[in-house]
Amino acid sequence: MRTQVAELLIDIEAELRQLGLWERQSPPAEALASEQPFCIDTLTLPQWLQFIFLPRLYRLLEQDAALPDRCGIAPLAEEYFRGTGLASAGLEQTLLRMDEVLSGGSGGGQ
Repeated sequence: MRTQVAELLIDIEAELRQLGLWERQSPPAEALASEQPFCIDTLTLPQWLQFIFLPRLYRLLEQDAALPDRCGIAPLAEEYFRGTGLASAGLEQTLLRMDEVLSGGSGGGQ
């Protein structure tokens, strides 16, 4: 499972870059310190993925720490990208696979 998560993290970054959503500069520290789920009040979903989610999961993998047992990002991504005109299907599918892997599903059939 850990290998799958690591591969999916790489895929998420690649999808964000392909969509032109990868940012060179981090948002202000205050924005990153939000206590709202997904920092919904201070960050966009792509910012949250880049500056919170990816680093946090990489850190857990590096420390051989327990990974979350659920994620729930895919529905949020679907809603976020609806109507944007971005070709986000690849990112949404990768996030769905991450949700499945973290919740114990195989995630391999999709």
